Amino acid sequence: MEETLVDAALRVLNTPDPVEKARIGDTVATQWLNGIITHPYDESLVLLVPDRPARLSNVKLVSPSSMPKLGRAGTLQSRQAIVHSLVHTESWAIDLSWDIIARFGKQELMPRDFFTDFVKVAQDEGRHFTLLATRLEELGSFYGALPAHDGLWDSATATSKHLLARLAVEHCVHEARGLDVLPTTISRFRNGGDDQTADLLETVVYPEEITHCAAGVKWFKYLCLRSISTKTAEEQSECAAETSDGGGADEIEMVIRTFHDMVRAYFRGPLKPPFNEKARKTAGFGPQWYEPLSKMHLRNSGHC
Repeated sequence: MEETLVDAALRVLNTPDPVEKARIGDTVATQWLNGIITHPYDESLVLLVPDRPARLSNVKLVSPSSMPKLGRAGTLQSRQAIVHSLVHTESWAIDLSWDIIARFGKQELMPRDFFTDFVKVAQDEGRHFTLLATRLEELGSFYGALPAHDGLWDSATATSKHLLARLAVEHCVHEARGLDVLPTTISRFRNGGDDQTADLLETVVYPEEITHCAAGVKWFKYLCLRSISTKTAEEQSECAAETSDGGGADEIEMVIRTFHDMVRAYFRGPLKPPFNEKARKTAGFGPQWYEPLSKMHLRNSGHC
């Protein structure tokens, strides 16, 4: 029987070596995008998605609060630490992308565009991992040389039963946080004399991460609109892609209210400003999405 996309996604998730994850994921993505893999899933099969993807044990894991400071990229040691942290994040991003395909695509009867969007995200994340891991070795280190934390997968576990929550927390909070901090990280590498890493982050990682956040926003809107709409799946997908914060006021208000509910229920603590408003707007969501969830807003409202 022909391998489906979800079959292939599970194969990636059950591969422990992140280098191999990235390689297999790139092959699968190419096959899907070129029409070699044609079916997203087999409707007759019960899916067994692992609670936690297979991972090598070569990275020492600590709690987020126990992570050593990364520094400001002014020394080689600091640059190694920052790139190591980015490599680890991208290794989890590979799994998160394939997990959302395998865990939710069939379960939520998502349209084909959903699978394609997250296949593209998965392929990007694999490329980011490979490029950054190579850069880390060029800096005289390697993935596993330093401790890391698994906060991203903790959030994935917390949202494993709810696609709206997964999209909100992983793609519209964690991914967007990356958009907030990457420009500063890029500047620090440039100030530290490491233009090669800065260029990699600025020309490859940063612009593609905006599209990943956009995928989260798009499909969060889609699910919200589907709950109140009788449109066909294709019409809903187009509506989600085209709807902006400036149109369909009642529907957008409902979408944003639902987003706030999801983040408050599934994300611990307020969002941290400053926000990269330009990148977030490019990704499809404006200040009314995230400012009410921020530290500053809560402080001004007397809630903290």
